[in-house]
Amino acid sequence: MTHLSPPIALTIAGSDSGGGAGIQGDLKTFSAFEVYGTSAVTAVTAQNTVGVRSIDAMPRAIVRAQIDAVVTDLRPNALKTGMLMNEEIVCEVGAAIREYGLTRYIMDPVMVSTSGDRLLDSGAEKSLLTELLPHTTLITPNLDEAALLVGQPLQSIEDLQAASRNLVERGAGAALIKGGHLEGEAIDILWDGSEEWIWRRPKINTTRTHGTGCALSAAITAGLAHGKDLSDAVNRAIEFVVRAIQTAPQLGSGTAPVNHSADAN
Repeated sequence: MTHLSPPIALTIAGSDSGGGAGIQGDLKTFSAFEVYGTSAVTAVTAQNTVGVRSIDAMPRAIVRAQIDAVVTDLRPNALKTGMLMNEEIVCEVGAAIREYGLTRYIMDPVMVSTSGDRLLDSGAEKSLLTELLPHTTLITPNLDEAALLVGQPLQSIEDLQAASRNLVERGAGAALIKGGHLEGEAIDILWDGSEEWIWRRPKINTTRTHGTGCALSAAITAGLAHGKDLSDAVNRAIEFVVRAIQTAPQLGSGTAPVNHSADAN
């Protein structure tokens, strides 16, 4: 009996000891979408649902060695980056993407954790824009991350629209601005340089949201690995994250992780 090989996805991100985000959350999400997940760990964190206790970045050579090992044997159909920690790692990842000609790349520009802990050196922010943004199929910043990237606060849907256009003009293939922290309903805006999509939905009153950004970007990556169009992959990912929040159990005493085993169809 012949078994069809699943598509492969690569996540380049930090390890979350609490299992709700980062590498662990990404791999769980890939599995939910029937994608074979591979990884390159950029940092090891000691964290739980309450917050991040400590972070230790991996040497850039170790990050690159992991990418080399994966890509030369298990070449990904799509990839994503999450927490990259510092400028050295950002530059190393950018070099690997260029040298291997990796495509269908989703950048989740992880800068600050839900609990307010800084997850990216300030010096690395410009490197994200110069070394990685031009290679992206999509960048997926939340409200705070997008504000840092464009250099001004975002307080309205018009601000989100302007930010998405700004990031595409600066090199992104497309930009999905996640406006979940806006007042009122939750709004997500996708701009690909020629067409705009807007998702609106009531906010879910819950604290079970740890790992939402990682799950969303990983789900989009999985969709692209399956050959989905970008807008379809984003729509399916948003629907998955909504279900993952709605069905999340209360784990831990802080911000509980989403349910990565939610229905991905």
